[in-house]
Amino acid sequence: MGEERPILIAQVSDLHCGSQYHIPSLATRVVDEINELKPDVLAVTGDLTDMGFRQEFKVAQRLISRMDVEKVMILPGNHDARNVGDMHFEELFGARSTELALPGIRILGLDSSEPDLDGGRIGRERYRWIEERFSNPDEFKIVCLHHHLLPVPGTGRERNIVFDAGDLLRVLTSSGCDMVLCGHKHVPHVWRLENMVVVNAGTACSYRLRGKTKASYNIIEIYSDHVRIVLKHPFGEPEVVADFDRASRHACVWSPGSERDANCGEGV
Repeated sequence: MGEERPILIAQVSDLHCGSQYHIPSLATRVVDEINELKPDVLAVTGDLTDMGFRQEFKVAQRLISRMDVEKVMILPGNHDARNVGDMHFEELFGARSTELALPGIRILGLDSSEPDLDGGRIGRERYRWIEERFSNPDEFKIVCLHHHLLPVPGTGRERNIVFDAGDLLRVLTSSGCDMVLCGHKHVPHVWRLENMVVVNAGTACSYRLRGKTKASYNIIEIYSDHVRIVLKHPFGEPEVVADFDRASRHACVWSPGSERDANCGEGV
């Protein structure tokens, strides 16, 4: 018998529709690959637009609507909060913070954007809501937001971690959060912090890139006993960047370019 079919989450981030760096051919390829993958969830972690203008949001809406995924979570980023862009976001996409539930999995989407600021925050007023929604110990718990929760290598001077990152980390770890999905600085990376895994996405269809990074998105495969994180470049082959046991977080692969752990058990 083959391996069970996992719950698939496609994390697409930083579309930057309206930017001179937005590449329509890459966007079309991402749509085609997502539709071929048939994920259970599409998580879009912010910066749909470049300047928060309504026409840019309309372009992003058309792009996302072409991805044939039943459960979709769309969050704003700092670029979307420019020029009162939150007004257009709410009209076209709904609430800026939201929630999805699948069998054994709960996903919270948190708006970390601040009007006309590159930095972000979650805010103490939402901590209790996170704790309440993550009260079931048997669920795999995921938080999605735009801004970095931890510094990411290769992003230069890191100034855009959420302002209340320390308090938010305390809330997430004490609530048993398993995974955090972020975007923002266009550099993919995976961190492990205690028993929580923080996954940063690159930009899916933009050439606003740092160093030698390429446009990319993430595929998260959640199995009953382990989780696999796959980095996918449009037109490129998938690369497993993390593969860890759900109970112990023992990793077989950890972050781009890392080597497989020699002590990794079979089938993990």
